[in-house]
Amino acid sequence: MKKDYLILLLLVLIKFFLQYSLINTEYELHRDEYLHLNQGNHLAWGFLSVPPVNSWLSWVIQMLGASLFWVKFFPALFGALTIVVVWKIVETLNGNLFAKILAATGVLLSVLLRLNMLFQPTSLEVLLWTLLYYVLIRYFRSEQVKWLYVAAVIFGIGFLNKYNIVFSVLGLIPALLITQHWKIFLNKHLYFSALLALMIMLPNLIWQFNHNFPVVDHMGELAERQLVHVSRLNFLKSQLLFFIGVLFVWLIGCYALLFYKPFEEIRFLFWAYVFTIVLFVIFKAKDYYAIGLYPTFIAIGATYLGILFEKSRIKWILKVTSLGIPVLLFLPLYNLAFPNKTPKYIVEHPDNYKRWGLLRWEDGKDHSLPQDFADMQGWKELAQKTDLEYLKASRYGKTLVLCDNYGQAGAINYYSKQGIKAVSFNADYLYWFDLIEKYTNLIRIKEYSEPDELIETGPYFKKAELVDSIVNPYARERGTMIFSFMGAKIDIRDRLKAEIDDAR
Repeated sequence: MKKDYLILLLLVLIKFFLQYSLINTEYELHRDEYLHLNQGNHLAWGFLSVPPVNSWLSWVIQMLGASLFWVKFFPALFGALTIVVVWKIVETLNGNLFAKILAATGVLLSVLLRLNMLFQPTSLEVLLWTLLYYVLIRYFRSEQVKWLYVAAVIFGIGFLNKYNIVFSVLGLIPALLITQHWKIFLNKHLYFSALLALMIMLPNLIWQFNHNFPVVDHMGELAERQLVHVSRLNFLKSQLLFFIGVLFVWLIGCYALLFYKPFEEIRFLFWAYVFTIVLFVIFKAKDYYAIGLYPTFIAIGATYLGILFEKSRIKWILKVTSLGIPVLLFLPLYNLAFPNKTPKYIVEHPDNYKRWGLLRWEDGKDHSLPQDFADMQGWKELAQKTDLEYLKASRYGKTLVLCDNYGQAGAINYYSKQGIKAVSFNADYLYWFDLIEKYTNLIRIKEYSEPDELIETGPYFKKAELVDSIVNPYARERGTMIFSFMGAKIDIRDRLKAEIDDAR
C-alpha cells in the first residue's frame, strides 16, 4: 500500500475514534435520532419531513441489533468517506501529499465532528454534495460521459436522502451557463443522465403525489416556525465558522478558482458556490444547509497552497503552521462543543459555555446545559416509567401510548422492554396509528397540562390519574407527565381518527 493511503487510513481511524469518544456515556440519543430510527420500522418511499434513504439505514441498524454502536456507526462512516473523497479531489487536481493531509485534517477537525455525532440524513448529505462536485471535476477534466451518469446517480440518491441537494444543482446551472462549460447543455448525455436521476427519484415523487405532497406543508411549517427567525447575517457568519481551522484554505481555494490558470476548467465551482449561497440567503435557509459546499473548496485550496509552498524557501515552516492551525483551533472546541463532559460537570463549570453562548436555547434564555445536550437526557427514564405503567394497564386490556412529540414516542419505542409502539399526532407518527382493535386503556405522555389533561380526557374513562413525571434535572423534557386512563367508556378510535385528520 502506498504511503499516501496509509496516512489516509490513519486519518480515517482517527475520525472513527473521535466520533465514538466525543459523547460521554451519561448522554442518550438525541430526540431526532429516535424518529429516524423508528422510520426503519415503517419502510416507505417517503415521510413527512424526509425522503426514504435514512429509513433504509435505520432498518439495517435494527437488523444489527440497534445498539448505540451501530446507531453512531453510519454518521461516522459517512464523515470518514467525506475525508476520503476530499483526498481524491486533491489527488485528481495533482496535489502533493502535504495538500492531501491539510485538506483531510481540515475536514476532520471541523463542524463535521458535531454533524457526524447524530444519526440524521445530514451526514450522508454532505458526503453526496462532495461526491457530486468530485465527479463533475472528473467529467470536465476528462469529458468522459460516464461521469455524467455517475453524477446523476449521486444526485438521485441525494434527493432520496434529503431534498436540500436540489440547491446544489440550482447553483450549478447558472454557474455552467456563464462559464466556458455552457456547451454541456448541448450534450444529449446530460439529458439522458437527467432522465436516469428522475427514474431514481420517481418512487418518492409518486409517494409525495399520493400523499398530497406533505413536503410542501412541511416546508411551509418550517418557514413559519423556524426559518422566519433565521438571521441572514448570522447565516453568513456561520459559513466562516464551520471550518474555522481551515478558513484560510477554502478562501485561498476561491482565489485559485478565479485566478490560477490550471484551475480554469473548474472555475464554475466558484460561481456555483456564489449562486448556491445567494439562494440560501434569499430563502433564509438554516446555516448548516450549506455545509456540503466546503469540503471541495478545502481540497482545492489545499492543492493550491501545496503548489505555492513548494516554491518557498520556508516551505516547511509554512506547512507545519498550516497543519497546526486547525489542530490548535480544535483543542478549545473539543472541551466545549461536544457532549464529552458530564451534565454535572457543565452545571458546575458553566462560565466558558455561557461566554460562548452555548447555554442559550431557542427560547432566548440561558439554561443549565446546551439545548442539544439537554435533548439527550431523560429518555430512558421516560421509557422505564412508561413501561411500568403499561405493564399494569395492559393486564386489563389493549393499551395505547400516546405522546405529545416524536421524541417521546421514539424514545419509548427504542428503550421499551414491553414492546410498546407509542404514537403521536406529531411528525410521521400520524401515519403509524393502529386503529384496527379497540383500546381499553390510554397512557398519555404530556409536555404540560394546559388545559388539565385529567379534566379534558378523564371523563371518557372510568379511572384517570397522573402517575409519574420526568425528574431528570438536566433533561429538556423535565416535567413531562405520564397520565394513566383506565377503562374507556367510549371507543376512543373515533376521537383519534378525528384528531389525526385534523393534524394532517
